Amino acid sequence: MTDTPTPTDIARDVLTIERDALDLMRDTLPETFDAVVDRLLEVPGRVIVSGMGKSGHVAAKIAATFASTGTPAQYVHPGEASHGDLGMVTRQDAVILISNSGETRELADIIAHCARFSIPLVAITKKPDSALARQADYVLALPDAPEACGIGMAPTTSTTCTMAMGDALAVAMMKLRGFERENFLTFHPGGTLGAQLLKVSAVMHTGDALPTVLPDTPMSETLIEMTAKGFGVAALVEDGRLTGIITDGDLRRNLDSLMSRSAGEVATRDPRTIAPEALLIEALGVMNTNKISALFAVDDTGQLRGLVHIHDALRAGVA
Repeated sequence: MTDTPTPTDIARDVLTIERDALDLMRDTLPETFDAVVDRLLEVPGRVIVSGMGKSGHVAAKIAATFASTGTPAQYVHPGEASHGDLGMVTRQDAVILISNSGETRELADIIAHCARFSIPLVAITKKPDSALARQADYVLALPDAPEACGIGMAPTTSTTCTMAMGDALAVAMMKLRGFERENFLTFHPGGTLGAQLLKVSAVMHTGDALPTVLPDTPMSETLIEMTAKGFGVAALVEDGRLTGIITDGDLRRNLDSLMSRSAGEVATRDPRTIAPEALLIEALGVMNTNKISALFAVDDTGQLRGLVHIHDALRAGVA
């Protein structure tokens, strides 16, 4: 009598089967892959991605990944395409059709549309001799690997491989385009991810909002400046350069003779700073490490450019 496998046993079997399929796909990546990437990079319009059923869900994800990494893309449902949405597919575009069997009849109208208007067609399929593959300009063949489900029919391994193929295409084009973190932020302005990619310059206080004093400014005036600007600090500035900082700690250390001294006599020299082009999350790290609540931003020459407060990081969703 054999033991009934536990859910964990089943899960490990599934992951092993899919891992092996990905290893196989990596080792036997289609020779057409480079040509597909080069062709998609040349497309003046968008990359249209389509598929039916589970392949359709994967197609939508691939299109979204393309769009967020610098390749304009759109998912088109094959059923809707046959009822007017073919108008979304233009001569300026390229099309990626996904079908494990390569015989999905709902793709026929998109295939015919591509042939009629000479639109580049890429097939992602497990069957390189299928009807879809024969009509395509390029074929990205998936590995001949078993599905991970118990009956060998539910799309599991095949959808995982298709998703991975889409990721490989998107990342290859992303890197060849020179797509950087700053570009990614442009398409992800909201949420935690967008916040983590914000630069200090996007949130820092500048101009008249900055609490600045000269070295010979009396501390009585310095206190007024610190209070009026509301950051609990003041920047000691000489010829536009940040040369020191006055904090609550400096005030306490000089309390006995504070009102008879100048800002230059009280300030802490060579304060910690951050570059305006640094990530806001980096500024937060400096503030947390040094137990401070504000950080002045200076450029390469030491010129004062702004101030970022821990509350700015909180509002931006970083902290």
